Amino acid sequence: MKRRSFVKALALAASIAALGAAPQAFAQTKTVKVGVLHSLSGTMAISETVLKDVALMAFDEINAQGGVMGYKIEPVVVDPASNWPLFAEKARQLLTQEKVATVFGCWTSVSRKSVLPVFEELNGLLFYPVQYEGEEISKNVFYTGAAPNQQAIPAVEYLMSADGGGAKRWYLLGTDYVYPRTTNKILRAFLKSKGVAEKDIEEVYTPFGHSDYQTIVANIKKFSAGGKTAVVSTINGDSNVPFYKELGNQGLKATDVPVVAFSVGEEELRGVDTKPLVGHLAAWNYFMSIKNPTNEEFTKKWAAYAKAKGLPGHKDKPLTNDPMEATYIGIHMWKQAAEKAKSFDVAKVTAAMAGQTFTAPSGILSKMDEKNHHLYKAVFIGEVKADGQFNVVWKTKGPVKAQPWSPFIPGNDKKVDEPALMAVKK
Repeated sequence: MKRRSFVKALALAASIAALGAAPQAFAQTKTVKVGVLHSLSGTMAISETVLKDVALMAFDEINAQGGVMGYKIEPVVVDPASNWPLFAEKARQLLTQEKVATVFGCWTSVSRKSVLPVFEELNGLLFYPVQYEGEEISKNVFYTGAAPNQQAIPAVEYLMSADGGGAKRWYLLGTDYVYPRTTNKILRAFLKSKGVAEKDIEEVYTPFGHSDYQTIVANIKKFSAGGKTAVVSTINGDSNVPFYKELGNQGLKATDVPVVAFSVGEEELRGVDTKPLVGHLAAWNYFMSIKNPTNEEFTKKWAAYAKAKGLPGHKDKPLTNDPMEATYIGIHMWKQAAEKAKSFDVAKVTAAMAGQTFTAPSGILSKMDEKNHHLYKAVFIGEVKADGQFNVVWKTKGPVKAQPWSPFIPGNDKKVDEPALMAVKK
């Protein structure tokens, strides 16, 4: 009797398996954990929150198409709260406790510099989506934002040209940390190489979260009395709002003193009356207003996602910007590299990232350089419009290769454009 019952049970189990009702352990979806390391509070939340959101959109999109090699992406979102030491703690948590396959995160260079030793120590993988000062290369980081020759240098060259107004004097205004200071060191050397005198360059810094720009804007007006002046702004975070409001308050128009910004896009201008700012400039590698089928699809997808998720601000007025595009490119390239490597192993994915391409919303075929971990990027200069969007007034003929080591920094000619070889030199 017992034997008969056992045979019946075995036959039943076989029938269930044949119908696709596999045991629970096999029915569970395979997942791969991926970290998202962006400030959702503090001074940088104005810029970084949307990067978390666009990352989640990209993960949903990939999961809907079957995931990565059949693995569903499981995002692990943390908030380092614009606190630079906390970035390092959260990075360590993601790599050691959560065991994430990769991390998408950081905005400021001080946050990236904070986490870099952690990623190198633990052999983690970081995709960094924001323009930066260069002077760095790591086998554990892929830089999907611009190096100085893909943003800062072209912007200044444009302002020096007849089309850009022929600026002769330069007011370099930034937030007081590594990105603005190093970028301005490069720009100062570049300007001097073009014959600009020391007296025609002013360099001023304000702390993170600074809100009173009355005196600084008044000083810009005084400085501009000495000749055709342009302001190069590397202000980061929520300080951009009071700075641009003060420009409007004091009537400093783009026709008098144009301001070109490297960290102000569509999102940062959301809370500002842009009518007095019409004609001021931003240099990026993507603008929402760029017209092409890929960007049309990207912006529509974002608008639908923002509405479905009820994202504050974006559900009613969806905006896309350059670091969002860079985040989106990085996520899709990581997926492609993992599939090429047939593995989530950091070394194998890193090797497979070389030469990866992705059709970018900017309208180019974006390529990861085979050696230096930086993207080829087109450069666009846009004028602020009354509706807070940008009208592209200048662009490169095609994608530009990144120069992590600026030729305007002494000694860089001896540095190698490849992480593995730099590690040997160290």
